[in-house]
Parts: sequence; structure tokens; C-alpha cells
Amino acid sequence: MTKFTPKSLETVTAQAKEQYEGFVKAGQEQTVKQFEQTATAAKEQFEKTTAQLLKSYEDLQATSKANVEALVESSAIAAKGAEDLSREVVAYGQSALDKSITTGKALLTAKSLQEVVELQNSFLKSSFDAFVSEATRIQELSVKVTNDALAPLSARVNATVETLSKPLAA
Repeated sequence: MTKFTPKSLETVTAQAKEQYEGFVKAGQEQTVKQFEQTATAAKEQFEKTTAQLLKSYEDLQATSKANVEALVESSAIAAKGAEDLSREVVAYGQSALDKSITTGKALLTAKSLQEVVELQNSFLKSSFDAFVSEATRIQELSVKVTNDALAPLSARVNATVETLSKPLAA
């Protein structure tokens, strides 16, 4: 059996202490290394996610701005169209009034009942034909104005749907 002397006990203790300190130091170094790797990976992921969110926000902001511009453009087209429609209706009203006055004067100067009936029939037929023609023109102009006014909005709806349909970049 080996006899332990105080010197040999000190040597064994020193070796054990040195070995224990080596384990602790290696464990600390490994822990620090893993922590740094985890922190770096988390930072990179955070920066990537933040960049994606900022880009998405910028895209949404640009889309919203374009939508407002399309709404303003559409409103301007609709306002001009309403002005044109109003102008057409007023012109038709003025024309109908002038025709009524002219017919009224002609009726007052008619020499016979037959002439009054002919003037009245002619006036009614031409008034009806003018009304149908003007109603058709107003309808066509209304459809054109509506289509023209909706075109910018339709384009923006399509662009917005396309933008929002794209998945976030990974």
C-alpha cells in the first residue's frame, strides 16, 4: 500500500485543483462561445425581420399613396364628367325651350285648325325624337364617364391585390 505523505497529498490536491480549474475554464469558454453564437444569430434574425417589416411598411405606404392618387384622379374625371353631363342637359333644355317658343309663336299665327294640328303633331314628334336621341347620348356619356372614372380605381385595386398577395420574403 502506498503511504501518503503531506507532500504527496499536496501534489495530488494541486493536480486535482488544476484539473478542476481546467474543466471549469473549458466549460466557461464553451458557454461564452455558445452564448456569442446565439446572440449573433438572434441579432441577425432580428435585423432580417426588421428589414422585412420596414420594406413591407414602405411598400404599404407606397401602395396607400398610389391609392389616394388614383382616388383623386378618379374624382377629377367624375367631376369633369358631371360637368359635361350638366352642360349637355342644359343645352338640351335650352334647345327644347327654344323649340317650344318657336312652335308657340307659330301656333299663335296659324291660319287654320288644320295648321295648328300639323304644327302640334310636328312639334310633338320632333320633341319625342330629340328626347330619345338626347337620352341615348346622356346614357352613353354617363357610361363613358363612369368607366373612365373607375379605370384608375380598378387599376389600383388590381395592383393592391397583387401587392398584398405576395408572401413576405423569407
